[in-house]
Amino acid sequence: MAENLPNACAPVQISDDDIFTAMREISGYLDITPSDFKELYLKAYQHALSRLTRTIRVSEVMTSRVITAKPESSLAEVANLMATNHISGLPVLDSEDKPVGVISERDFLEVMVGRKSATLMEVIVQCLMGRNCLMAPIRVKSAGDLMTVPAITVLGQDSVTDVSNLFASKGINRAPVVDSHGKIIGIVSRGDLMRAASSGAAQ
Repeated sequence: MAENLPNACAPVQISDDDIFTAMREISGYLDITPSDFKELYLKAYQHALSRLTRTIRVSEVMTSRVITAKPESSLAEVANLMATNHISGLPVLDSEDKPVGVISERDFLEVMVGRKSATLMEVIVQCLMGRNCLMAPIRVKSAGDLMTVPAITVLGQDSVTDVSNLFASKGINRAPVVDSHGKIIGIVSRGDLMRAASSGAAQ
């Protein structure tokens, strides 16, 4: 029946504690039938994966080379940085290298269309149909005008699990990683967290 298990169930080092915790979650008399064992295994796997990802720190999966902008950077400069480096967002730093905001593709789209949750296709349609295409006005704006504030930051010692929960609750895809003084030391993305969870599952 192994082929019926979810693909996520890669080999994992399951501890006795994972199994005992899973067993306590199954109500009633535990009769080890194939169905019971499958349920037990899946619960033990979930506990093992959660335990492993709690031990992985953001500093282990973050990108240390961070592309950044200053509040006074023009939007043309910011857009060029994002396009050249093939990234969809970057932190904006003050003079002390502390994140004060974040700019993403979403911010550009929203200001060009004039409302939240705008999509690239909406921008293209408006421009092609001669409607309210706002490319010209944003040329005179700076990163400080467009960035999302405040910057949501995480610490290097934060666990992958905690940061994944933060991303989900805040609806964000990336966050600057800062030291104890608030200075940037890296950046972590949703993709980094997913790869960390996958590597944890393969251990």
